Amino acid sequence: MLATIQYSNTDYRINLSLPIDISLPIRHGNDNVNAFHIPQPEFKPITVGNYTGAVAAGAGSNCQVLTLTPHGNGTHTECIGHITKEPYTINKCLTNFWYVALVISVRPFKMENDDYIILKEEIIPHLQNTPAQALVIRTLPNTDEKTQQNYSGTNPTYLHRTAAKLIQEAGIQHLLIDLPSIDREEDGGNMLAHKAFWNYPEAPKWKNTITELIYVPDNVGDGLYLLNMQIAPLETDASPAKPILYRIL
Repeated sequence: MLATIQYSNTDYRINLSLPIDISLPIRHGNDNVNAFHIPQPEFKPITVGNYTGAVAAGAGSNCQVLTLTPHGNGTHTECIGHITKEPYTINKCLTNFWYVALVISVRPFKMENDDYIILKEEIIPHLQNTPAQALVIRTLPNTDEKTQQNYSGTNPTYLHRTAAKLIQEAGIQHLLIDLPSIDREEDGGNMLAHKAFWNYPEAPKWKNTITELIYVPDNVGDGLYLLNMQIAPLETDASPAKPILYRIL
């Protein structure tokens, strides 16, 4: 199914029957990507009195209670409410869902303290004269282990605050990355890259979002795509997310 979408006075043609899902699913149990020592998701039938919401237990339908934490259980999109005292929610911050997205591949730099960091020098060449409103970062090497990695306690790669600032100043509104956080796992609560991307507290970018724990397969080349941002309508700072890319025809 072919469609034409107009964005910023430009027409983009895509095939809606060929979506590229760059989200990681959230399952019951241990077969998930995980970070920050957050408990694994739990899906279990609801119990109300004598009723158990499972067809296998004799009920007429299945009805489950889902227990999960978006920030550590799979792909999630977060808003500025992640770092503010005031309650800003992803459902109110993300109100448009189609964007031109630039997919790039970067190789993190090893620092003297053995941290792996994405520096602004890796980002600068990609952002020159781009029409993109969203940036999708794939880190190298790009292994299948990312789909079920337990990042807790491993000090994963993160984004240097100057790289986050550069991305924000280039006009990128939505940053998507295949890491559990754009900040260091243990950073003393400073959240430097988050604050740089949201330009907080100086002049906050209220509509900007960050999506973490995506996975971009190797057969998806670098370049421009159309991005459809999908979230659950939750009035909280983050939601499980399902970002979808479409190749531009």
